[in-house]
Amino acid sequence: MRKIISFMHISLDGFVAGPNGEMNWITVDEELFDHVGKRISGTDTALYGRVTYQMMEGYWPTAADSPDASKHDLEHSAWYKKAHKLVISETLQQADLTDTTIISNNFATRINEIKQQEGTEILLFGSPTATHSLIQQNLIDGYWLFVNPVILGQGIPLFKDIKDRIKLNLLATQQFSNGVVELNYAVADK
Repeated sequence: MRKIISFMHISLDGFVAGPNGEMNWITVDEELFDHVGKRISGTDTALYGRVTYQMMEGYWPTAADSPDASKHDLEHSAWYKKAHKLVISETLQQADLTDTTIISNNFATRINEIKQQEGTEILLFGSPTATHSLIQQNLIDGYWLFVNPVILGQGIPLFKDIKDRIKLNLLATQQFSNGVVELNYAVADK
């Protein structure tokens, strides 16, 4: 069975974005990009909420075309173009979207069907609203978190409206020279 892993940058106090969705506090550099790129390159499916998908779709398909594209832009753009994209959205229409499946209703059933199909893990990128919904439906199998050295004090939390305790098993940690710490967890009861 395929697993859904939530990939998220978070602040030390557990926020994934500022109060207005701002993410200018996230610390990234080549070391972090290379580390993340190695794992992502082995993944064939990305899962997004509508807002994050539209942000990604507005940048990654053509990011490598820029004359000053970074190594990360070249690599991630190539991966993005070949990855299958799943999008949870009640408003986005399927029309003419390349390698993209819109999940607009019965999303728990549809996600469970997709988890039964052949393929690698499914990385859920950002998408706090979709993440909250998937957590409530017990559909997330792990968390790949990058804790940034900042306390925001307010914003959009990673964990919201949790009704039942979720026990996690720590799989790996890594500290990066920029102060970010990776925490890789599996949900214990899956």
